[in-house]
Amino acid sequence: MALFSQIHEIVFHGQGGYDYETIYNMPIWLRKFTFNKIKEWYDQSKSNKNENKKKTEKAKENAAKKKKIKPPTYVTKASKK
Repeated sequence: MALFSQIHEIVFHGQGGYDYETIYNMPIWLRKFTFNKIKEWYDQSKSNKNENKKKTEKAKENAAKKKKIKPPTYVTKASKK
């Protein structure tokens, strides 16, 4: 089961760069290396997305704190027509 899961992950996350037969016939050491490199890339990509999301949220919070709504210093009345 682990073998077929690994083959599926490489074919699926390889984005069309690999087909099932090629991965199945690939030497075990090369298949493991390929799997680990793809996993590493996706983990790093996920980590970068989380960091960017945190930075964006923090920037929004800081902008919200700096932006204060000031009430107008004058009062106007609408005309009665």
